[in-house]
Parts: sequence; structure tokens; C-alpha cells
Amino acid sequence: QLPRAFRRHTRSITMIENKHKDAPNYDLVALGETMLRFTPEGVERLGYTHALDVHVGGSESNTAVGLARLGNRVAWVSRLTSNALGQSIDRCLRSHGVDTQHVVWTTEDRVGLYFLENGSPPRPSQVIYDRANSAFAKFSPSDLPRELFASERASWLHVTGISLGLGETTRELIAEAVALARAAGWKIGFDVNYRSLLWSREQARYHCDPLMREADLVFMAHRDAEGLWKIGFESQPEKTLGRLDEWREGKPTIMTLASRGAMAAAGGEFVEQHIEPVPPVGRLGGGDAFSAGFYHAWFRGANLPTALKTATAVARLKYSIPGDLPLIDPYEVERLLQQDTLGNQGLVR
Repeated sequence: QLPRAFRRHTRSITMIENKHKDAPNYDLVALGETMLRFTPEGVERLGYTHALDVHVGGSESNTAVGLARLGNRVAWVSRLTSNALGQSIDRCLRSHGVDTQHVVWTTEDRVGLYFLENGSPPRPSQVIYDRANSAFAKFSPSDLPRELFASERASWLHVTGISLGLGETTRELIAEAVALARAAGWKIGFDVNYRSLLWSREQARYHCDPLMREADLVFMAHRDAEGLWKIGFESQPEKTLGRLDEWREGKPTIMTLASRGAMAAAGGEFVEQHIEPVPPVGRLGGGDAFSAGFYHAWFRGANLPTALKTATAVARLKYSIPGDLPLIDPYEVERLLQQDTLGNQGLVR
């Protein structure tokens, strides 16, 4: 049985006429929450630091920034508080080429925050979320910018499991957005992006199942595939991916393998991309950059191996960049792809 949020939105939705013929069209629309991250310098402890660096970060907007910086037309839809914090998020995303004109603004709620303490072995990194009752958590489906969901306004909608984990309101929001996008003829991209601090594995599996089946592209980590769906091949990711390929009836499924690289499957075709380990300067947002790289190649008609290679190249570049955002450019990606191996580095003169 489908989760309640998706049962309510399986009805037929009347196509929304594009009355704004001169309005911009997009390759992809990303929908999700973006927060402000506060982090002590280096590996200082949260409870003892006297200064915090502030960063803008959110899975969906990270992917949107990566795509925009690679030359794609991207819009980000969210709900933000109309104060200095919300405006700083909006200003940051716009500065990287993301269209934020469809953001819903409110004076009533707050911007979500989170705090990251960077660890150093044997001490792991730690995250504290402060996002309850945020503006996005109260984003009602009725507040979606419906004029955006016209048949010619965009080609793809990108959502993640993070939004599904924030509560029933955001689950309803995602279900409505997916239904509107489908009615407009868009394709759906879904990144599972499981967060154990948001919900249990059982809850995540139940609420992610509909999009796992429906989405045209699915991104997920091997650890999440086994942790949530318990397919039974913890040490054999190729078999895990094979089962997912059957379950999803051949629609492309892309699975990251941490330091080993990534794999992809579509209709019985299997591809693996190995990478050489690199010291992670900026691990945050690596998976989002990976998704951006895959979309970027896929939008241009790349086959599965080329799209996977592009995705891993973009992710590797992100690992060399501090912060959440993939501050990359097309030249860097192309140069990395043209090298004999993804591990080669040199001095650009």
C-alpha cells in the first residue's frame, strides 16, 4: 500500500497551461530545504569554540548549483524566511546561476540550521540539527508555484529522501510536486539520501518506496540500498544493483560505493567506474555533486558509462573544495575527463 501522502496525489491533475510564454525554461527544477551550517574552525569542538564559520548547504540546492555552474538552466523551489538568514541563502544560490524566483517567502517561520563538528580519528564528525518548525517544514502543497509546472517550463524535477523525512507536510509537498511534474510531462530524479538523524530505516523504506519505483533516475549509496531494503548482498554491490535494476524495471539506477567509485544499471546494462582515493578536503556535498555530474552528461545524450564517468569526475573535484557547494566549472571537469586516469594531477600553466 502506498504511503498516505502519495495515495492522495495519484489522482489525475489537469495540465497547467503555460500562460507565460516568455518565462524561462529549465533543464531541471530542484525542490528541497537549504539550511545554514555552522562549523568550528578545523577540528575544534562545538562546545568549546569561540567562532563558527557559516556555510549555505542543502542537498537539492547543492546539486542545483553544480548543474548551474556547468552551464545548465536550473531553478530551485523552496520556502524561506524573509529575514537576513533567508536572504543570505537566496543571494548565495543566485550568485552561482540558480534561478530562485519561485521561492515562497514567509515572515512567520524560521530558517533551518545545523551544526557540524569535524572529527579526527578516532573521533567521528558529529551533526546537530536545529531545523524543527522551519519554513520549509511548513511548506504546504497548496503554496507550490503551480505556474512553474507547465508542460514546457522544465524537463526534470529533482527531489530527495531528506524532504520525505522531515514530516507529513513535506511528504505531501513532494507527492504533489511529483504529480504536477508528471502531468506536465517532466521526468523525475530521486536521490534517496538517507539521514539516520531524521527517521528510522523502516520509515525511510516505507516512504521512499513509491519514488524508488516511479523515478526515471535514482541515486543512492550502496550502504543505503542494503540498510533500507536489506537486499542481502552487503559485500557484493553488483548483485544489489542487479536486484534494484529488476525491481525498477530497467530504469537507470546509480549507486555510489564510497571510495571504490560508483556503479550504474539500466535494463540489464551494468557499468562500474573505479576511482583513485583522494584526501577529502570537502567531503560534504560530494554525493550532490555526483548527481549534478550525472545529470549534466545525461541531459546531453551521454550513454551510461560516460554519464557515470562524468559524475565521478565532478564528485572528485568537489572533494578538493571546502564547503557544501561544488564550486566547479566546465573546463575543470573536461580536463579531468580527458586525463588517462582520474587520479592524474598536474600544474596548469
